[in-house]
Amino acid sequence: MNLASAGEIYKALCNGLLQAFFGKPEIVEKIALAVLAGGHLLIEDVPGVGKTTAAKALARLISRDGKPLAFRRIQFTPDLLPYDITGTDVFHPDTGQFEFIPGPVFAPIVLGDEINRATPKVQSALLEVMEEGQVSLGGVTRQVDPFFFVVATQNPLETEGVYPLPEAQLDRFFMKIQVGYPATEREKAVWLGDPAHRAIETLAPVVDADTILTLRKEFNQVHVAPSLLDLIAQVMDRTRTHKGIALGLSPRSGVHLIKALRCAAMVRGRDYVQPEDFRWLAKDVLEHRLMYQESVPERKNLFSQILTEELARHEV
Repeated sequence: MNLASAGEIYKALCNGLLQAFFGKPEIVEKIALAVLAGGHLLIEDVPGVGKTTAAKALARLISRDGKPLAFRRIQFTPDLLPYDITGTDVFHPDTGQFEFIPGPVFAPIVLGDEINRATPKVQSALLEVMEEGQVSLGGVTRQVDPFFFVVATQNPLETEGVYPLPEAQLDRFFMKIQVGYPATEREKAVWLGDPAHRAIETLAPVVDADTILTLRKEFNQVHVAPSLLDLIAQVMDRTRTHKGIALGLSPRSGVHLIKALRCAAMVRGRDYVQPEDFRWLAKDVLEHRLMYQESVPERKNLFSQILTEELARHEV
């Protein structure tokens, strides 16, 4: 297990993203972590804070055969159709044959922009490919790129013209983060010259896609203490039995959390997970999967309260 290499790759991705993305450094760190871990990322915030810029910059920083990875963008709108995402079979009358025209999801990095502006039926077109890395159409199953990584952006539900993502869709996202507004001085620089646009054009790859794929296979060697597993199990159980939560955490969420914790330990030069990794990532990896009861007034703080109580109860 090459801990030094993992840390170097992580730092290089973070530094590259910071050249073009004017958000907070801690947000950049989680974006880089998600791509190294191989988990799809959901970014929620108001329009115009750099969500799309971050996804574009990421594609420029990862290479294959010496060139930046292919990047496709899907602009989700109410009139989008499922085959606009997955692809479709086109009939050629002259040959009497069907030809499959692959959709954007066959690219290594896919940006789903404003994903919650499309109807739930269209959003669900991503379910199979995000979980299994394949597209089934017309009785034929086709594998997508082995690197396949989705960065989806969504507007807050308070925004006009959006649809809530289905529970099954949310559960397939490895992590959900909020960008927030940039620091005042960095925002002033954006006003004066849109430096992020120019920076993206000058970004050069810092790591090969195959190197990241190899790195992902090594995460399972990172040790997770039984006491930490007990803490995670208790948090999961609390969400399933709490009267204020309509839908608790699934087993998939536990798989994603362990993957995130192992990746965080590895990029920090450790072959074991520490409680600080859990404190750093648990909320971003888990909370978006929960469905709260409408009658609960303090929904926004409920999961944070559960985490605080369980951390105080367990010695890890």
